[in-house]
Amino acid sequence: MNTRISMQQYGIIDENIQLTTLGKQLYNLRQNHKLMYDTLAKHILIHLNGFAFVQCILGMQAAGEKITLESLRKRLPEYGIDFPSAGRHASTLKLWLEQAGVFIDDYRVDQARLQELLGMSASDIEVLASLTPEQRAFIKAFCNAYNGEPLLSNKVARLASETYGLTLSEKNLTKSVLYPLQNEGFITLQTSARSQGRGAKPFYVTPTDKLRCQVLEPLLKQLEGQLPQRVLRALRKPLSDIINEVKNASTTSQRGTALEALALRLMRIVDLTYEATRLRNPETGFAEVDLLFYSTRLVYSRWQVQCKNTNKARVDDIAKEVGLHEVLKTNVIVIVTTGKITKDAQEYASRIMDRSNLAIVCIDGKDLQRIARDPTSIVDVFRREAEYAMRIKTSSLEGAA
Repeated sequence: MNTRISMQQYGIIDENIQLTTLGKQLYNLRQNHKLMYDTLAKHILIHLNGFAFVQCILGMQAAGEKITLESLRKRLPEYGIDFPSAGRHASTLKLWLEQAGVFIDDYRVDQARLQELLGMSASDIEVLASLTPEQRAFIKAFCNAYNGEPLLSNKVARLASETYGLTLSEKNLTKSVLYPLQNEGFITLQTSARSQGRGAKPFYVTPTDKLRCQVLEPLLKQLEGQLPQRVLRALRKPLSDIINEVKNASTTSQRGTALEALALRLMRIVDLTYEATRLRNPETGFAEVDLLFYSTRLVYSRWQVQCKNTNKARVDDIAKEVGLHEVLKTNVIVIVTTGKITKDAQEYASRIMDRSNLAIVCIDGKDLQRIARDPTSIVDVFRREAEYAMRIKTSSLEGAA
């Protein structure tokens, strides 16, 4: 069971004990041990906080600290990693990286191997490692929301705060986040013509080529091997273009691709991780698509997302997803439609939330148009739905008391 849990945590098998895309890739490389270990190490560095783990060790060495499992566990939370105090997670992760030559002679880091696996220069690695948690959160939120047009800095900061649980103070945002990122060559800033309420005017933020190469493209590359190329091509388009393709696709195949890209694009804004495309139903003329996402921030949660290209999302549409949630073990159902959510469907969703621990998020065509104009406004849409669910569940508790 420990082996099974470990393989799941490293993304090699899924909960049904089937090989994931990574697992199949490693299996196919089993005759070439070096390439197999390199592939796993790169996955650990990029997707499992391995890079932050290495930077923690380098920081401790630079400070002259003696590195032991106990001292390492105390410092790792400063780098956004929280391993159980009694576990061997840190030593196991280090051993896998050691197989690829990242570590030599106990905790000594081979910088050349690290650069080779990450495909980055030493100076680039140093710059990324020097970013504060707030700067990293801003960059990630900006990349998740970037839609080809400049974004207002205060709205990106709000998205980062809501998504990653950090406080990005608007008062200190320019000095502590924006100017340092501009000085490192990740973003360019242009003063906006209007003020957002009290205080200084926000900046319009645009990515540089450096940011596109080091952050934006890797976000898409993480999906390579999991998604067809046609979906990846669609993801590179502005959200407004994706929505137009959903409505105006000339073939069912094009419509299905656009719907899948729409779900992925929306969930990427709030930094959910794609897990699987569950269903494309030919009986509906590919007018809907269902995907699963997950998040491991604070606690694990699984999101069940249905995108529909119909004039109305009805009770039956939500009922079908509710009926599947126990099988799929989901915590959140997101219904996205290019049309409207009927009153009966909204009332049904309310009754389900009142009687269960499910959260049901409804996003209609007007919401989509708003998000297409300003991707950071998805925060307002999700907050509206969260507050609505809270009112329902709170009143239910009061009634029980």
